[in-house]
Amino acid sequence: MKWLLLIAISLSLFADDYTTKEKILHSILSQTNIKQNLIIWSDESTILNGLGKEYNTTNNCNNATLLIITEKEDVPQECLQKQAYIFVLDYKLLSEIPQSFGALFWKKGRANIVILEPRIKTQHIAVSEKLKPYLENKVW
Repeated sequence: MKWLLLIAISLSLFADDYTTKEKILHSILSQTNIKQNLIIWSDESTILNGLGKEYNTTNNCNNATLLIITEKEDVPQECLQKQAYIFVLDYKLLSEIPQSFGALFWKKGRANIVILEPRIKTQHIAVSEKLKPYLENKVW
């Protein structure tokens, strides 16, 4: 019985992580000018399911206007080369995918947001005052 309780608690912790991640992603997207006509694809199906409540999503990255990427290897190469906004869920992907404009990642148990100012300027992305504290000039 203890094992069943432990498994249930563990699953609820993972479910909360995705809920938190989806809430933060929704908050970030709603504070940019890219929310109009947005079609989202992600290599993580839970993100698609969660954001699908608020945004249009697709199972085909070729149809997307925004790619949310957790693992570069999971993304077809042609999708990385298309004209789409890219947001990553791992800090190192900001360096590996130079067209990505921002990242959401966990460090020491806390959510961290980084938005690269030179990249949002190049991609004509405007952010609200609420996102200004997360702007960085380069990938560290």
